[in-house]
Amino acid sequence: MCLAVPGKIVSIDDCIGDVDFGGVIRKANLSMVEAQVGDWAVVHAGYAIQIMDEEDAQETIRLWNEVVEFDKKNSE
Repeated sequence: MCLAVPGKIVSIDDCIGDVDFGGVIRKANLSMVEAQVGDWAVVHAGYAIQIMDEEDAQETIRLWNEVVEFDKKNSE
């Protein structure tokens, strides 16, 4: 299974961006999208594959957090 996670682009140097995933900063290749600092990007395997608006990004993060909490409760 493949997962793509939204993160906020906090800096860009050429085609590499620093992306904030809830306080964890990771580098991502931005060459496949038109991105600016402050944009939310869906990142998979180190590549930004889509730019999304903040509302959709926050909703995706909220849903992932629900899945994680559900899994924690049911694995105890």
